[in-house]
Amino acid sequence: MSFFISDALAEGGAAAAQQPGLEGMLFPLAILAFFYILFLRPQAKRAKEKKQMVENLAKGIEVVTSGGILGRVADVDDNFVKIEISENTFIQVQRHNIESLMPKGTFKAMHKKAAQ
Repeated sequence: MSFFISDALAEGGAAAAQQPGLEGMLFPLAILAFFYILFLRPQAKRAKEKKQMVENLAKGIEVVTSGGILGRVADVDDNFVKIEISENTFIQVQRHNIESLMPKGTFKAMHKKAAQ
């Protein structure tokens, strides 16, 4: 039976007294702390910033959707945003599909560039 369990551990000898204590837990805890700081915390911060951005949408703000469509907010509803993508051309997207806000004048500049 010594194939699966060493004789010293099976008998409860001196080797059994060397079980890891606090020292054995430091490395796994350090790894968990490292992953929290490196991955989870920044992701939660970005999610909080995006939620705040979506809540603060207002008429006239220039935005980019998750599909890459640039436009100006024409109307804001509880669930949807009406975006003007060209003169008298509107689309409606869900609020959470707004990816980022653009500086004022970006929509107008891109509209002029496309018309040339």
